Amino acid sequence: MTAKITPEPGEEWKGEDVSVGDVLNALNEIRRKFALAEASDEEHPQPRNCVMTLVAVGDTESDERRAQRATRKIGATHPAQIVVITDQPDLKPERIDASITTDILRPESACALQCEVVTLRVQGPAGTHLAALVDPLLPSGVPTYLWWVSTPPFGKRELDDALKICDSLIVDSAHFDAPYHSFLELADLCANSHQKLGVADLQWARLEPWLETVAQFFAPAARRPFLSGITEVGIDYAGDGRGNRIAAALLIGWMGSALGWKLQKAAGGTGGIVAAHFSAEGWRPVQVAFRSVPKAHLAQGEVSAIRIGGVSGGTTFQLSVLRDPERPRHAAPDIGAGAYQWLHATGGEDDAGLEIAQRRAAWHRDVLYESAENLHHTATGDAPGESSPPKPAVFVRERRRDDNSLVLLTLIDIGGAATLRHVQQMEPEDEASLLLDLLAHPTRDHVFSRSLVAAAELMRSI
Repeated sequence: MTAKITPEPGEEWKGEDVSVGDVLNALNEIRRKFALAEASDEEHPQPRNCVMTLVAVGDTESDERRAQRATRKIGATHPAQIVVITDQPDLKPERIDASITTDILRPESACALQCEVVTLRVQGPAGTHLAALVDPLLPSGVPTYLWWVSTPPFGKRELDDALKICDSLIVDSAHFDAPYHSFLELADLCANSHQKLGVADLQWARLEPWLETVAQFFAPAARRPFLSGITEVGIDYAGDGRGNRIAAALLIGWMGSALGWKLQKAAGGTGGIVAAHFSAEGWRPVQVAFRSVPKAHLAQGEVSAIRIGGVSGGTTFQLSVLRDPERPRHAAPDIGAGAYQWLHATGGEDDAGLEIAQRRAAWHRDVLYESAENLHHTATGDAPGESSPPKPAVFVRERRRDDNSLVLLTLIDIGGAATLRHVQQMEPEDEASLLLDLLAHPTRDHVFSRSLVAAAELMRSI
């Protein structure tokens, strides 16, 4: 059984115009008091647990609040040393203001844990020497992750110095101020950094449902030959401008780098249209196309559809994955919806949302009526099976809601067979969950690294 963890937040210490030594002394004193308070008279103080160090760096107070929310959620389940820095090297006078906030975690069947969040607000030239500021606070023997909440200062001493004390750099290319140029600089950093430095992107974590869906299509042994028969790939994305093509480029970079595609030429047109030509093994041509498709409830740059087609061994195939598909609902009477209409909301009037709701309602109905005969016999005294009420039909319908954008519809056409349909619901995006997903992987993700380099090559060509 999963232990229940209850955080007890509180600001334990605060100082203005302090040194790193002052912060370290305060941190050690807080840990000492907690260890003594939790130990009984017959016990020695419990050793402190720590599985990683997470350093979050931002430019503004808004970045600081975002980082604190996300890191404290992670610290609630993973013992970690957390440092949040608001770096403002251009402000004067030179000073460091600091605070330490603690979350006490009390699992039901384990000793209490304390997670400390050290917040540093750095002004002046000290902000260009982050390694010297953070290094005294780092525990030994655990990986150090550097999360740059805003756009990293690529090519500047500030970033180069910070990378000296971390094992992995985490960014979010979806939030870059100048996404096109910053993305290319990120790819250069990944390609030219030392082999032990990892680079991760929260936008890559958001693409996981797309990557898994495409990979699952080719997973069966009978479909493996389709990989060498792909002739065309189309991707729809939201927003205009080359900076909004990063997610689409990462998807193509992932496929192309895995299958050995070589970029021949590419061009971008008006309205967000991109056409690229790749050569696969044996100089087989592969055509790739991007297009901008308006989606009101998708953020700029988000992928809304991917289509993969080709032919192998005389058999044609087409894979289409659509987010928030605009498909009209087939007209049908409202029969026997009852309470199911409110218990299982569709999230929309399209086929995808309706199918999810009907599956849930049908499961609910079957469970409820599994013991209907025995319940009817108990209530009426009739023999089981006699005069039992029939199962109600299940039909659920309501107006479209915003959360229907989480529906992912997959259509599979192979040869002349009937179209196979699969509907799944994507999890809502939570920054802490995406960050934790990246932290769970090795510090250097080679799949992402090669996909990033290949995506940057395509972005430069258009």
